[in-house]
Amino acid sequence: MARIGYARVSTEEQNLDLQLSALTNAGCDRVFSDYGISALAKRRDGFEQALETLRPGDTFVIWKMDRAFRSLRHALEVFDLFEETGIEFHVLTEGIDTTTPMGKCFFAIRNAFAELERNLISERTKAGLQEARRRGTRLGRPCALNRRQIADARLRRSNGETMAQIAARSGVSERTMYRIIGGQQRA
Repeated sequence: MARIGYARVSTEEQNLDLQLSALTNAGCDRVFSDYGISALAKRRDGFEQALETLRPGDTFVIWKMDRAFRSLRHALEVFDLFEETGIEFHVLTEGIDTTTPMGKCFFAIRNAFAELERNLISERTKAGLQEARRRGTRLGRPCALNRRQIADARLRRSNGETMAQIAARSGVSERTMYRIIGGQQRA
């Protein structure tokens, strides 16, 4: 009966040392990890490898709940798989041990709060972006050309130059040029 650990950090600026140390100290036989990958990513190779390694009687160990699961639904799906296959589940920082009824209950409650937190963050972000738009703040990356370059491109277009020629002279793609100076038809 193996103890299989999993660790993950979302950005490349973060490091796995704290989680790896805790998983090693918890007696994990093998530890899989994902580096610089969001929990929301559909594909996380380390997580998938850890799940594929688990056998009945093994224990899946993580440092903290939000390191492994994308949502409450995802956590519950994985937990159902663990129950069906006889795999135990431990969360080191939150003291969750799914071999007990209280551990199972705490697992579900903790995941509900984690999903609530993600939804609140998303809601605040959307509200902030909406307020910035209301104030007239331009969002997104800056335009590839300045106003003078755009005016020059429009003049060249009206003088019969092709979009490909204008784009090449301006140092942008033809597609970008079409987007910037309007959806005029190709010459």
